[in-house]
Amino acid sequence: MSGVLVGPFVYAQTQSVPPDNDTCQTCHADPSMVRADGRPALVRADAFTASVHGVLGCVDCHADLASAAEFPHPERLARVSCRSCHDEPAAGLAGSVHGMLSGAAALQCTSCHGAPHQIRPSSDFESPTYKLQIAGTCGQCHGGLAGPGARRGPAVAGLFADSIHAVALERTTVAPTCTDCHRSHDILRRTDAKSPVHPPNIPATCGACHGEQRRLFGASVHAAQLAAGNAGAPQCASCHTAHRMAATASDEWQLAAVEQCGTCHREALATYRDSVHGQVTALGFTPVAKCADCHESHQVHPVSDARSSVSTQNRLTTCRACHPAATANFVQFQPHANKEDPERSPELYYAALFMDGLLIGVFLFFGAHTLLWFVRERNDSSAEEERRA
Repeated sequence: MSGVLVGPFVYAQTQSVPPDNDTCQTCHADPSMVRADGRPALVRADAFTASVHGVLGCVDCHADLASAAEFPHPERLARVSCRSCHDEPAAGLAGSVHGMLSGAAALQCTSCHGAPHQIRPSSDFESPTYKLQIAGTCGQCHGGLAGPGARRGPAVAGLFADSIHAVALERTTVAPTCTDCHRSHDILRRTDAKSPVHPPNIPATCGACHGEQRRLFGASVHAAQLAAGNAGAPQCASCHTAHRMAATASDEWQLAAVEQCGTCHREALATYRDSVHGQVTALGFTPVAKCADCHESHQVHPVSDARSSVSTQNRLTTCRACHPAATANFVQFQPHANKEDPERSPELYYAALFMDGLLIGVFLFFGAHTLLWFVRERNDSSAEEERRA
């Protein structure tokens, strides 16, 4: 029969009661059962029974067959609406960045939860929404490997796979995965003020796991700037990145952190590079003072704040962390002395000015001396040639 499901039995009469699952399986258990467009119409009873929906009847989802209907049913049935049971998640998806997609890129519930008749609970290890499987599920669109015409998103799955969070997930499900930061259904763009990854919201999002760091950061000058509406103020992802979080004990991360601080504190980075500390780190070595070693990492305060590790009353203690024999005179050292600023560092400014003048004078003097000597040698050579002639 064209355009309808064909099975070993044909029900031509009108049903007085909704069909039960066994009735549906009369046709849908046949592996050869196909739709008019050639797509398989097989529903494996064992897979469906093991699914989270196994306790339901077919007509609970295919509601247009719940009333009296003629069988075989028409080729096209009404689209199943997950919202009828899952209103809150469906509403979240509809208002999310995924729900705004259209055409081939549009996402459905089954895009993440799996085949419609085989959906497993999220607590099931085989479920694509199980904690340890979520990164792979999201990576289907965010892995950067999607083929032509496939759904695509920012290719961040590979970055996350190399992160310290992904490594921790191999040991414990307590470690965060995509949905812990972005949520499950109501995923919003980071520019949306309601998104948990909107810059001002990131400390709270990360603080769900890193409570002590959130507490320290909350009292810092960076947090104050963030609360004041400065969207460019540093927050967790500014220093640790959003997906490729590395271990902070690694040399690579510590050296990169110095440069990261310099994206906002450019003058401080330049003067730091002029110091012995900065020159050593520029060579790739880390056993010297870096930004966080002096200013702390999360509880950064202005130098005028008594809580600051570089305030007048705390500076000696901070320096003694590396220099145990440091005295009060030792801390007079200026780690950010600027030879270009005569008001801030007059001694250094005039010493540098003198050295620049001396260097230029030496080059000019010996350059002129060399030039004159060359002229003399040339003249002497010419005179000697004339005498020989």
